[in-house]
Amino acid sequence: QVQLVESGGGLVQAGGSLNLSCAASRTIDTFTVMGWHRQPPGKQRELVATRSYDGSTDYAVSVRGRFTFSRDNAKNTVYLQMNSLKPEDTAVYFCYASDDLYTPPYWGRGTQVTVYS
Repeated sequence: QVQLVESGGGLVQAGGSLNLSCAASRTIDTFTVMGWHRQPPGKQRELVATRSYDGSTDYAVSVRGRFTFSRDNAKNTVYLQMNSLKPEDTAVYFCYASDDLYTPPYWGRGTQVTVYS
């Protein structure tokens, strides 16, 4: 069973930064896709950033230019650097990883990010 553990969330003023981490219990280069979703209060979960096995990264329009996905294979960890945070970025942020297109992805339990103005 794969475990994904997020950390790095917290309370930050608008314009500030946070760097989320997601540590995997398995070598991350065995996953075909890894990424981040978020769930704002009272809303559905939405994609934030996703990286495919070919190294390409897609971002939600709302975070482009502000958020950056990165990975450290040696640490089996992926990151989400979030800059210029806005109150609308307030959400629980979830890390996920997929083995392939046919099986459900693995999810972390999430980390809360709260941005105040």
